[in-house]
Amino acid sequence: MLNLTFMNRAISNIIIISCFALFSCKKKQAPSDPSVPVNLMKAKAENVLYYDKYPSTTAALSQVNLLPQVPGAITGIFFKEGSHVKKGQKLYEIDKRLYQQNYAAAVANLQVQQGNQVQAKQDEDRYAYLNKYNAVAKQLYDHAVIAYQNAKNTVKSAEEAVRTARTNLGYAVIYAPFSGTIGFSQVKLGNVVTAGSTVLNTISTDNPMAVDFLINEKQIARFDALKNSRHLMDSLFTLLLPNNSLYPHTGKISVIDRAVDPQTGAVRIRLVFDNPTNALIAGMSCIVRVHNEETKPQILIPNKAVTEQMGEYFVFTAKDSLVTDSAGQKNKSGKMPKRRKLMALQRKVQVGQTIGPDIIVKKGINEGDKIVVDGVQSLHDGSPITTANKVAPSQGGKGGKQ
Repeated sequence: MLNLTFMNRAISNIIIISCFALFSCKKKQAPSDPSVPVNLMKAKAENVLYYDKYPSTTAALSQVNLLPQVPGAITGIFFKEGSHVKKGQKLYEIDKRLYQQNYAAAVANLQVQQGNQVQAKQDEDRYAYLNKYNAVAKQLYDHAVIAYQNAKNTVKSAEEAVRTARTNLGYAVIYAPFSGTIGFSQVKLGNVVTAGSTVLNTISTDNPMAVDFLINEKQIARFDALKNSRHLMDSLFTLLLPNNSLYPHTGKISVIDRAVDPQTGAVRIRLVFDNPTNALIAGMSCIVRVHNEETKPQILIPNKAVTEQMGEYFVFTAKDSLVTDSAGQKNKSGKMPKRRKLMALQRKVQVGQTIGPDIIVKKGINEGDKIVVDGVQSLHDGSPITTANKVAPSQGGKGGKQ
C-alpha cells in the first residue's frame, strides 16, 4: 500500500515538472516578426512639365436673337442656315406693301402741310405790312401770326410722321447686326410675325471665340497676375477639343468675372481663341490646359503612396530607429538590448497636380526622404516595416532582397 502511494506521488511530480518545462520552453520562443513588407523609394526633385486642367465651355463673344420690329408676313429669306453672314447682309423681308402705303400717305400729307405753311406765311407777311400802317385790325394781325406758327408746327409733325413711316418701311427688311454665324430659321415663308416677340433666328460671332471656365477663389491672384503679365509663354493656355485633340491656336485671358459665387466659392475666367476655320462652335465642352510655369524642380512620387483622410493627405516615410529587442538577453546592467529597426512615420503633405500615375508633393517631405510606395494600407504611424520583399504581398511578391 505504501509503495502504491509513493508511485502516485512520483508520477504527479513528473507531470508537474514536465508542464513547467514545457511552459518555460514556450515562453522562451522568439515572437514572430510583425514588420510589414513594403517597397521604398527615395524622394527626388526634378523638373516637371504638366498642365492644370479645367472643364470649360465655348461661348460667342456676342450673340443676339433677331426679333421683328414691325408685324407682318415673311415674304423673303435670303441666307443659308448655319452659314457665315456679314454685317449688314439682308436676312429676312416682311410684307412691305402696307408700310410703303403708309409712307406714301405720310409724304403726301407733308406736302399738304407745307402748302398750308406757305399760305399762312403769305397771310402773316400781308397783315404785318398792313399793321405797320395801322390799316388792319390788331386782332387780324395777331391771328395771322398764330396761324403761321401753327402751320410750321403742323409741318414738323408731318415730317415726323414721314420719318416714322420710313423707319417702319425699313424695319420690314432685317439685316445682320454683325458678322457671325446664323442658326436655323425659326420662321418660314408666309409665317406672320409679331413685333418684338417672334424670334426669327439667332446670330453669334464666331471669330474670335470665348472659352469660359471656373477656378477656385484661392487661384484668383495667380490668374490676375497672368492677365496683367507682359511676359507670358505662347503656349500658356491651350485647349483640348471634345475628341481629345489639341486645338492648334493658343488663347489669352480676356475677362476675370467681377465677383465670386458665394455658394460655390468659384469665379469665372474667360479666354479668347482665334477661330479662323470655325472649328470652335458656341456651347462645346472642352478642357482648358494652363501650362505649369514653375521653373524649380518639384518632388514627384507615385499617387498610390498618398492616402487621404478627411480631406487631408498623408504619406509614410521610413526611418531607422532604435527599438528594444524583447527576444534578446539582458546585459550586465539588467537592461534589454536595443537594435535598429525601420519604422513608418506618417507625414501630412500638400499635394499638387496629378501627372499620370504620379503626383506632385509641394510640402511635407524633403528630397532624399524614403517614401513607402507599397503596403501603405497596412500601416499606421510607428508601424515596423521591412524591405525583405522586393514587391509587397499585395502586389504578389514572395521574396527577394531589395
